[in-house]
Amino acid sequence: MKCLKAAYIREEIQIPDKVKVSLENNVLKVKGPKGEVIKDFSYAKGIRIQLNEGKIILETTFADRRKKALLYSIIAHIKNMITGTINGYRYYLKVISTHFPISVKVSGDEVQVSNLIGEKNIRRAKILPGVKVTVKGEDIVVEGSDIYNVAQTAANIESSTKIVGYDRRIFSDGIYIYKKEVIGLEQSD
Repeated sequence: MKCLKAAYIREEIQIPDKVKVSLENNVLKVKGPKGEVIKDFSYAKGIRIQLNEGKIILETTFADRRKKALLYSIIAHIKNMITGTINGYRYYLKVISTHFPISVKVSGDEVQVSNLIGEKNIRRAKILPGVKVTVKGEDIVVEGSDIYNVAQTAANIESSTKIVGYDRRIFSDGIYIYKKEVIGLEQSD
């Protein structure tokens, strides 16, 4: 059976008081107390984004399944942008070393990992713009206002310590993500 197209879909996202939003040529800028996030939605053909009286309005006509999926993905992106500029995002990584002590340091826009399973070379992971990385003993904290940059930086750090050619059950050395949270919404233990 064929999926019917929706003739008209309109979704609204309320803009909180703490946030300033501007839209120019489908480039959305969200600025809040924790920073600014800019995202280009020019790839979204057939979806109209506009600002009106404290709301972001998204509209589309004759939406099939793909266009609906794109619309609701854009809504999720915008909500993540708003949450990030109000609260921010934080990822926690743990340094695991069973054989050789791993040393981790932040140098400019990269994280340097040395002495991983006794290697002499330094492994490097790129820190994306707007992301702050701090090393506290065996914990690494990655935080920022753009969830995509924070997540990619944490993934860069984790994948830079991937060990190839050894049994992962025995050589479990590396850096691993163990917790993700929205700053300010963390659970009290």
